[in-house]
Amino acid sequence: MSEPDISQRIAHARENFEDIASVLDLGRLREEIERLSVDASAPDLWDDPDAAQKITSALSHRQSEVKSIESLRQRLDDLDVLREMAEEDADSATELAAELDSIEQALADLEVKTLLDGEYDELPAIVTIRAGAGGVDAADFAEMLMRMYLRYAESHDLPARVLDTSYAEEAGIKSATIEIDAPFAFGTLASEAGTHRLVRMSPFNSAGKRQTSFAAVEVVPLMAEVTEVDIPENDIRVDVFRSSGPGGQSVNTTDSAVRITHLPTGLVVSCQNEKSQIQNRLAAMRVLQSRLMLLQREAEAAKKKELAGNITASWGDQMRSYVLAPYQMVKDLRNDFEVGNPQAVFDGDIDGFIRAGIRWRNAPDRVS
Repeated sequence: MSEPDISQRIAHARENFEDIASVLDLGRLREEIERLSVDASAPDLWDDPDAAQKITSALSHRQSEVKSIESLRQRLDDLDVLREMAEEDADSATELAAELDSIEQALADLEVKTLLDGEYDELPAIVTIRAGAGGVDAADFAEMLMRMYLRYAESHDLPARVLDTSYAEEAGIKSATIEIDAPFAFGTLASEAGTHRLVRMSPFNSAGKRQTSFAAVEVVPLMAEVTEVDIPENDIRVDVFRSSGPGGQSVNTTDSAVRITHLPTGLVVSCQNEKSQIQNRLAAMRVLQSRLMLLQREAEAAKKKELAGNITASWGDQMRSYVLAPYQMVKDLRNDFEVGNPQAVFDGDIDGFIRAGIRWRNAPDRVS
């Protein structure tokens, strides 16, 4: 790469960084860190473990943001030294090109964070996967998606736990609910919601025919304390049952699993992975409240669209296709982002899709 090209890229990267840093507002972040540090040092902090966890998690997230910004600024400053070395050394020239590529990718990731300014974007997320049309293949596909999101969370050090899993009879799962308890998890993953489609040579078909199957992904914000949704006791039915699936300790030996049905809407939430019935009920109620909150917001938005004369859905029936045969490809049908390595995607490498989804969601010309 020629010297003018390198100089132009470096200048553009620095300009881009300053714009992004201005939006993220380092001064504001440092003020929040100072306030959260005071809260975190309170002697009675752990009297309320849930509140303490949220304070320490928010503090860690803000500190990480500041560290990322400052580290990126330092890397940009160091490019001048590396460029001088590259003028006389081929290895340094290669190192410069690789470092510039890495910085541009880091800037792209940071830029996406500036778009997470929705009402609930800062909250943790509840991700629910349900098998759709396609029989056994759909159940298997749903389990592949569950693993994909768990691997994604693991690779980004995001605390994730499976709250509930309903196993299918032959293979795979009917549904699963995952809690990702990290700041901005909802804003990051919201664009994953929709219908996912898998096309492959079915391992469950003795004739080896190509099979299309579907799975639905729902993403809702996990409200810390949902005060806007009041659920009267006579509006819910609570059933207790014995946990199913792979066991462990006492999870399959007592009636600790809880299923809550919200009678007015028909919403059903289950939780079976906590150790006690009380813990499972509390977790299930949080999920139910979060879903009812989102349902309420969606109803309000739908009414506004109706009054405006625009009833076009903003999420298509099929938002992403995973094609394993006759060729290899994963493509987002809303923004045309695609990759040719489905296995890497199923192993949790969905960052490109998430970035593209966030940009698509915030595009000014998108129909909403």
